Formats: sequence, structure tokens, C-alpha cells
Amino acid sequence: MRSDPENPAASETEEDDDEVSPIEEVRLSVSNTDDPTRPVWTFRMWFLGLLSCSLVSFLNQFFAYHTERIIITQITVQVATLPIGHFMAALLPKTTFSIPGFGSKSFSFNPGPFNMKEHVLITIFANAGSAFGDGSPYAVGIVNIIKAFYGRSVSFVASWLLIVTTQVLGYGWAGLLVEYVVKPAHMWWPSTLVQAALFRALHEKDDHRISRTKFFFFAQLFSMSWYVVPGYLFTTLTNISWVCWIFSKSVTAQQIGSGMRGLGVGALTLDWAAVTSFLFSPLISPFFAIVNVFVGYALTVYVVIPVSYWGLNVYNANRFPIFSSHLFTAQGQKYNIPKIVDNHFELNVAEYEKQGRIHLSVFFALTYGFGFATIASTLTHVVCFYGREIMERYRASSKGKEDIHTKLMRRYKDIPSWWFHSLLLVTLLVSLALCIFLKDQVQMPWWGLLFAGVLAFGFTLPISIITATTNQTPGLNIITEYVFGLIYPGRPIANVCFKTYGYISMAQAVSFLSDFKLGHYMKIPPRSMFLVQFIGTMLAGTINIGVAWWLLNSIKNICHDDLLPEGSPWTCPGDRVFFDASVIWGLVGPKRIFGSQGNYSAMNWFFLGGALGPIIVWLLHKAFPKQSWIPLINLPVLLGATGMMPPATPLNYNAWIFVGTIFNFFIFRYRKKWWQRYNYVLSAALDSGVAFMTVMLYFSLGLENKSLNWWGNDGEHCPLAACPTAKGIIVDGCPAN
Repeated sequence: MRSDPENPAASETEEDDDEVSPIEEVRLSVSNTDDPTRPVWTFRMWFLGLLSCSLVSFLNQFFAYHTERIIITQITVQVATLPIGHFMAALLPKTTFSIPGFGSKSFSFNPGPFNMKEHVLITIFANAGSAFGDGSPYAVGIVNIIKAFYGRSVSFVASWLLIVTTQVLGYGWAGLLVEYVVKPAHMWWPSTLVQAALFRALHEKDDHRISRTKFFFFAQLFSMSWYVVPGYLFTTLTNISWVCWIFSKSVTAQQIGSGMRGLGVGALTLDWAAVTSFLFSPLISPFFAIVNVFVGYALTVYVVIPVSYWGLNVYNANRFPIFSSHLFTAQGQKYNIPKIVDNHFELNVAEYEKQGRIHLSVFFALTYGFGFATIASTLTHVVCFYGREIMERYRASSKGKEDIHTKLMRRYKDIPSWWFHSLLLVTLLVSLALCIFLKDQVQMPWWGLLFAGVLAFGFTLPISIITATTNQTPGLNIITEYVFGLIYPGRPIANVCFKTYGYISMAQAVSFLSDFKLGHYMKIPPRSMFLVQFIGTMLAGTINIGVAWWLLNSIKNICHDDLLPEGSPWTCPGDRVFFDASVIWGLVGPKRIFGSQGNYSAMNWFFLGGALGPIIVWLLHKAFPKQSWIPLINLPVLLGATGMMPPATPLNYNAWIFVGTIFNFFIFRYRKKWWQRYNYVLSAALDSGVAFMTVMLYFSLGLENKSLNWWGNDGEHCPLAACPTAKGIIVDGCPAN
């Protein structure tokens, strides 16, 4: 450090500038100190880490089949394991002992107070169990659609290999990118700062009258107790669509009022599971994000869809339900998918031509259109509004000075490159063996795997840079299924396998790097981070396929909402959409649906519209620089607001927006101290309380088929919402038009 004897204050300022991060948000959220003597590889870390990983992966996979799914997030485990860690530190014996083969090193079950570094690794373990926020590994969906929807068989070994290889493949090349997107100070990964700030808050001394631990315990107890009502005694409280009760014989009124199958006008819920389904907890979403989602959602659901359905009758929309993820014939009947699948699990062209072209509900069709626009607009939006910033930060990351966090991490051993090379090689060889020797089950040729890997690898670095600097992560799922559907049509499982290897490998790599940045901020030894992520992913993948196998083979008619009893939770809405995608992009192929041979070729114009939209906004911003509201128009967020619909419904969105606004606008603004202390704790308590009570209800009552048969447990009471309104279309259970 240089000094200036004539101006000591200037020297101190210059020294401080060399020691802190150049990113203000990082300076406010992350500590600039480190204690390398804190133990990391403790019995507490391994016990709680493996336990939380196992529980989270079990619960998330269990709930993945529910109509109102629950996702146990990283924050839930982060809060829930804190009191347990302190309890173990107070209870476990502090006696030291030696282990043969480890020389003079001594070990203890209780090396001291439960510390933040242990807590971080436990949370990383749990993150692997939640499939990095998605709840269930993407590849489990392949097993689900083969067994539940196509009615075919797939071996357990092939299923397990498919899941673990797709989850781990991206780790191999992600490790090689740490130098470019983790260590540089300007690659700051905004999403990790929430975790870093929460860790600091949880480990600060808490002398408040109502500690966070007590608050968590009582809130969780309340959540568990209340969930017995919407979860078992009065399930209609999950989706209160009172408009349907008033207009019990009107199709149009029920289409407007149904929260599950319509526009959800007036629909309410008293079930926390419905609030958090598909969109995670609204308590951890910043208010500006809620506003963006609300604007895009409201424009789509309450402007575009009604005009398209009742006004313009786009694509003969009134022949089909207004909101449905099913596939239909031209006469409004559900498409018989098994009939167009031959014995080789490929398209039976003769049967397809006999049934005719596949038709979609207007909402489902527009969902794909908005998906096309979202992908294109994300790329141009980032280039226009963040391109210069990304390039400047990338140059700064390679030429700029190291910040304090990188300097502090030097004291820990780095990960040898051969670890990543070996992991990549082994995973790639196992994946190739899966495609070659078990091709009859996965359909995908070996060259498809290599193509998917190259695609995922090529996009990992630019998308990591985009995520690390803008907190936006473009997805490759629609692009991958579209491209492979053009190249290799007629094979549904090959298409979803290609999509999973091409999209999820990249997504897992980006999540791996994000976790590494969290470890970088929290000063966790890199080798510990790598091992915890790898072991956690392998353990979680094994539990995921075990739970999926158990449920698929034990619950009759699972995932078939038309065959299940009214109000049954096992409808698999996410897998229904995944199955339909396999039919659209793989079995039938994009040429027959979105090409000149299909009904929806006009949807391709959404690519162009999405690409041009941000450019127009950027030009307006340059032309009218004093209008500060123009750059706030974020088209990727607006166009992608309904990206989770289906399987998410208007009921989920309405409840999520309402609750999020209360907590992250009103309480945040007028009761900020309460929000700061308890907001995240409350979110974790509500999530975990609902999750544990749901499992208890299933094992105590569900396995014995003990249910209450009365009006309050007969579902939403909106049967007519799934009906068409066109004249001459006859559908079972619907009035004649």
C-alpha cells in the first residue's frame, strides 16, 4: 500500500479503495473479513447437510406430482437448520480423538460453536436436493411421461443414469470457467447477495425479545396446524372460485371466474401451497419484480386472452377451453396421443392423418408465442441495455485489480483442473454408453448427445456473464426442442433427452458457478464447495428417482386428471406440459405444428417481434433521455411473466402478487424493522410447515385412502370452465351450444 505523508486521509482512502469490492451492492452485503481457523468439515455439517439434502429432495419430488406443488427452497433450509446446528453444538460431546491413518490430527464431534461456514455448506447441500431451485431434476419428467403418459416401460438403471448425468455433466466445464466468472470482482452475481446478507443476519447476536428462532418455531407450528384445513378437512379453500358457485350453469361465467381452468377473476385461496406453487415464495421476491410480473401477467390474461378468445376467435379458439394444456382435435375432443405412437415409439403417420392436425387452446398457443418472443427479446435487451456494461466489466475482470474477497480466498487450496476434466470425461462416457447401449429406451443417437453438449457448453460462458452482471438467465429449453425437432422428428423421448442435456447441462453449470460465487463471498474452501455440490447432487438424484419410481408404481392413474377422483392432488400439471411438449416438438414435430404444415406458423413471427421490441425501447430511450420511465420497460420480464403458465394458473398468480405486494411493499415500507428481522424467517416457516404437514397427512391418511366426502372436498366446483363455447361442438359433460 502506498502512503502520502502530506495527506494521511488520502492514503487511508486509497488503501480502503484497494481493499473493498468495486461493486457497491457487494460492499453493503458481504463482509471483508475472514477467519480461516473456523472448522468446516465437521460432523454437524455432514449430518445436517446429508439430512437436509435427503429431506429436501424427497419432499420436492413428492410434491412435484401435486396440483399445488410446494418447493422447499434453499432459504427454508438456511433458516430451519440454524437452531438445530446451535442445539447440536450445545449437546454433542467435545472430546477429541484420533483416527488411524490421519497422523497426529485430532477430531471432535463438537469442535466449538456452530459457525457460518458450516451453515453455508449445509445450505449448498440442500440446494443440490432442490435441483437448484427447480424442486425436481428436469430428467425425472422424462421418466414420468414414459411411464404415466405414454404407458411404456423404462428401466430403473437407465432412469437413474439419465438423471445423474444430466445433473452433473455441466459441472465438468463449469469448473473451468471459475477464473472468468467467479474470481473477478466485476462478476458479482446479484442473486447470491440475498443469501450472503441473510447468513450475516442469522449469525448476528440476537438479544431481541422475540428471537428469530422462536418466531420460526411458532410460525411453523401455525402453518402446520392450519394446513390440516385446506389440505384435508376443507380442500375447496385451496381454490375458492365463488363466481362459479353463483353462475353454476354458465360456461362463460365459469371461464371468467375459475382460478384453475379460467381467468381467475375473483378467485381466492387460503392455502399457502397455492400461493407458492411454481412461483416460489412471494416474500423473497423484490417488489419491482412483482410489479413487472403483474403488468405482463395482467396484459396477457386480462387483455390478450379475452380479445383472442371472445373477440377475434383466434385459431377457432372457442372450439376449445380457454385455459388448458391438453391437445385437441379440430372438433374440440382431446387428442388420442397413444393412437399415433407406433410399436417403435415413433410417429404413426397414418393414424396422425386420420385424427388430423393437433390443436391447442388459445392460451397454450400464445404461451409458446410469448416464449419465442421472450428468448429473442432477452438477447437483444441485454445487448442494447447491458452490452457495454458487460463488456466493460468483463474487461475489468481480466485487467482490473483483485478485490479483497479474491485476496482472502488465496489462502485456501484451489481445485486441481484434473478434477473437472475427470468429471467431464467420466460423465460424458457414461452418457454416451447410455445413448449407445440403451438407445431403445432413450431414443437419442450418440451424435445428438455430443450436439447437445456442444450447444450447452457454447452458451454457458455468455449466459454466465449475463447472469453475473444483470441477474437475467436466458433459457435454452424452447430453442433446443425446436432445433432437434427439425433435425430428428418423430421421436418424442429423443427430443426431451436432447432438450435436457442441452438446456439443463447449461443451467446446472450456471447454478454451480453461482454457488461457487456464494462460497467465494463467504470464504468457503473451494475443494469443500466442489465435494459438497457433487455428493449432494448424486445423493439427491438417487432419492429423486426412488421417490418417482415409488409414486408412479403405487398411485393408480397418477397424472391423469380425467381419471382421478375429483379433487385428487396427483394431477402432475408440470409433467402434463412436459408431455405435451414431447408430442409437439418430438413426436409430431415443429414442421407439422409451427411450420407450413401446421396451424400455428404465425407464432414464429413472435421471434422477430421479441427481437425488435427492446431495440425500439432503446431507441426511444436515446431519443428521449429525460423520460426516466422508458428504460424501466423490461420486455423480457413483461413477455415472460406468464412463462410458468401452464402449469401455473391465474389463482397462483393472483395470490402470489397479492401476498407479495402486502409484504414487500406495505410491510417493507411501513414496518421495515419487522420486515428485516422476520420476513425471510416467516417465508421459511410457512414453506416448511406446509411441507411437513402434507407428508404427515399422506402417510397417516392418504395411504389408507381415508378421505372426507362432502361438498367442501369436491374440488373447485367449476366443471364448465373446461368447456368450449362454439356452436356444434359436443364434449362430454358440457352443455350443447
